[in-house]
Amino acid sequence: MDSFNQLLLSLDGMLGSAPWFPWVLLGVGFFFTIYLGFPQIRYFGHAIKIVQGKYDKPGDPGDTSHFQALATALSGTVGTGNIGGVGLAIFLGGPAALFWMWMTAFLGMTTKFVEVTLSHKYRIKAADGYYAGGPMFYMERRLNMKWLAVLFAIATVICSFGTGSLPQVNNIAQAMHDSFGIEKALTGGVLAILLGMVIIGGITRIAKVTSTIVPAMALIYVIGALGVIFYNIENIVPSFVAVFRDAFTGSAAVGGFLGASFAYAFNRGVNRGLFSNEAGQGSAPIAHAAARADEPVSEGMVSLLEPFIDTIIICTLTGLVILSSGVWSEKHENLFEGADTYVVEGRYDEGNPEEVKQLFNYLSSQPSDVKPYNGSVVVTDGRPLNAQDFTLIHARSIAEDLDFRVGEDEFSGVLNVVDGKFANEDVDIWGNPWCTQWRLPIRLSSAVSSASMVA
Repeated sequence: MDSFNQLLLSLDGMLGSAPWFPWVLLGVGFFFTIYLGFPQIRYFGHAIKIVQGKYDKPGDPGDTSHFQALATALSGTVGTGNIGGVGLAIFLGGPAALFWMWMTAFLGMTTKFVEVTLSHKYRIKAADGYYAGGPMFYMERRLNMKWLAVLFAIATVICSFGTGSLPQVNNIAQAMHDSFGIEKALTGGVLAILLGMVIIGGITRIAKVTSTIVPAMALIYVIGALGVIFYNIENIVPSFVAVFRDAFTGSAAVGGFLGASFAYAFNRGVNRGLFSNEAGQGSAPIAHAAARADEPVSEGMVSLLEPFIDTIIICTLTGLVILSSGVWSEKHENLFEGADTYVVEGRYDEGNPEEVKQLFNYLSSQPSDVKPYNGSVVVTDGRPLNAQDFTLIHARSIAEDLDFRVGEDEFSGVLNVVDGKFANEDVDIWGNPWCTQWRLPIRLSSAVSSASMVA
């Protein structure tokens, strides 16, 4: 499992976390924004009127209304990316990451306008009578690059598991288990049945369901978020100040947060921004291709609203909840995930800016004096006896008050560490056959749960 995780991290390093990624993503949006004369501003009001149905004509070709297409596309974006994605972005990049999520959304509005317009223009009416479209269609029909269309279609199917289903199902199952003790497999099975009942009905049933659920879901979330924000109303202005102040400088370490450079905040903000609104990912145009419209550009205008609703409104509310409440930099008891745990030589003090900077560089694969720990951790009744020899880091935060457990029992014994990772053959501390879990009640940032979720 650890090898598979390392493979995913390597792929992420070459793609989503690569230095070139945010520049390409924002660069495309910037080019079209200038070329088309800021359509996200000029056509914003007109897009709202289209969604309201003011320009609908009887007999327009398509299977769903503009609002249903918008809701269907939003159903794949409003969710984990707005909650866990924002929490992870802020925990990794600090308040400044929220600023770059806004920039991704603003420029992404134009990117989505372009991809949806093209998708609608080159859609086809399939043999079953329904309309089908997406980037793969205009890649084949306009660019005459069938190989690219096939490659995109395959990549989209794979991506749909990683961004469209697995994180959401995992979060729901985990929440149901923690709150009500319901087995995760049971939750997953029920969700699979309900999802199957919707999908079997085709795009029209999907659109009907999402057009009811998505608005209700968003409304409930907005009300809840505003409740937390107004409870901490005195911190709203300081939160905005922190977002803009750190946007081009990075954020200093505070509480459980190890700090972030400008480059890291920029990369994490853009990265999580895409995860939130999918502008440029190519998935939303598939839903919009079924909309009833005679002019493809009209559906493109509708899609302008997606990044605005998803990121600029909902993600901002999430960010303000996290920042105004102060939980992003606090420490909390937590359970560790093996993939997010690193053991380094020596004892590092999070109150020492230079030491924190070295740890940040180490975790970010930048030049650092920090070395991975190789040796043993001697544990008696759950407490490490040689705690001064090493520092344990989980999800970019220094762990405190370590408590090693096997199930509910305090662990006693010796744990071997090789290149900063636990490597015992006789004690599986990550929850496989030799023990049920390795429990570490510690003090860590609450945003760690977001980081653990996607590790």
